[in-house]
Amino acid sequence: MSPLTQRRTDAPTSASKTLNKPHLRLVSDAAELDSPSLAEILLAKIANRTAVVGVVGLGYVGLPFAVESAKAGFRVVGIDRNVERVKKVNCGENFIGDVKDDDLADVVKQGLLEAAADFSQVADLDAIILAIPTPLTRNLQPDLTYVIEATRELAQHLRPGQFLCLESTTFPGTTREVMLPILEEAGLKAERDFFLAHSPERVDPGNPRFNTKNTIKVVGGVGPLSQEIALAFYSQTIEKVLPVSSAETAEMVKVFENTFRAVNIALVNEMTLLCDRMGINVWEVLDAAFTKPFGIMPFYPGPGVGGHCIPLDPHYLEWKAREYNFSTRFITLAGEINRHMPEFVRDKARRILNDKGLALSRAKILLLGVAYKKNIGDCRESPALEILHLLKQDGAQTCYHDAHVPFLESLGLDSQPLTETLLQQSDLTIIVTDHAGIDYPWLLTHATHILDTRNATRGLADASDKVTLL
Repeated sequence: MSPLTQRRTDAPTSASKTLNKPHLRLVSDAAELDSPSLAEILLAKIANRTAVVGVVGLGYVGLPFAVESAKAGFRVVGIDRNVERVKKVNCGENFIGDVKDDDLADVVKQGLLEAAADFSQVADLDAIILAIPTPLTRNLQPDLTYVIEATRELAQHLRPGQFLCLESTTFPGTTREVMLPILEEAGLKAERDFFLAHSPERVDPGNPRFNTKNTIKVVGGVGPLSQEIALAFYSQTIEKVLPVSSAETAEMVKVFENTFRAVNIALVNEMTLLCDRMGINVWEVLDAAFTKPFGIMPFYPGPGVGGHCIPLDPHYLEWKAREYNFSTRFITLAGEINRHMPEFVRDKARRILNDKGLALSRAKILLLGVAYKKNIGDCRESPALEILHLLKQDGAQTCYHDAHVPFLESLGLDSQPLTETLLQQSDLTIIVTDHAGIDYPWLLTHATHILDTRNATRGLADASDKVTLL
């Protein structure tokens, strides 16, 4: 029996029954009767897909979900302060790699998706999804500025019968402790007048197998009605939805997933630092270790961690744990190791150049790939940015090539054409991102020397003479 059905069954059917229970007030029972009515109306709209969906934030998470919701038959309004994004969506122009150009153009043409740069249409929406940034401050503290500002904007337009869900990764308690009080300031109450849940995004940019639609969706409400509505809503768009007991549990699921990866990446990165000192090829060690058919899972080292999840999200849990007088030692250590990797790349580049009788301050260095992972153009928290900064700080002359990132706005650099001349003029080429579009045998032929932080030159003949692995 659903929470909605259960509450209808248990509710008093007359004022006389209420008067026989002096500890209850008539107004409380009236609220109990109103709540299922609003929930029923919203569930009916969701079921027949007449509910109007709002998506706040049209980035790597929001736009794919907006498109999938429109493809499922919902009318969707995307809200984003970035005017250029809004213009592109309304013209059917795609800017997210995980969204198919034709899918976006089709739903816009059918009138199922439109975008706005303000919150003026919020009152017309039935379900509102928040997919907005949750960055860290310079001191690695959670920065909920975007969440708080968006929630305050929504609260100004909130009406009875709406469902809201935060998808941004954050510490357990954000939905209930931060969002809920803001939304209730005007007098509306969760579980009675509106419904609130958390469902962490699970986007893996560039993943050819798993996308928004076929990745299991975890949902947790602030109460049973919110949970039921969240489950009903996401089930219309996502192939499989997994309910958990609370919004806090859903929030913890995501930070654990990313912490799991961060800790294991840190482990192999630390192993890399040790193997470097011992003169052992860490890649050979890992390849052999991962042949074991049980009790182990492949993780690989690299020049650092990037993206919107692994470098940031574990620190949200680390920060929240202090509220409970708990020290997350694994998380803290993993963060320290992973943040150190760009420095290790710089130091290894210096050693390679020293062996050739060349100081780093007089060297020309080419970085191959600046995106945080292969085959995408996302540079958020990319270790390449820190490597470029460190090399420049030491006086090296640097440039980069990345077909997926034609312009690096944060540093004001343009991607250079990858030519024989560029390779031959570079004292060292550092493979930071192992994009599939690079002809690595050709690269090996023409490069002066390569520092390969991704083992992209694996299996190439004669690589040992010109390639140094991380």
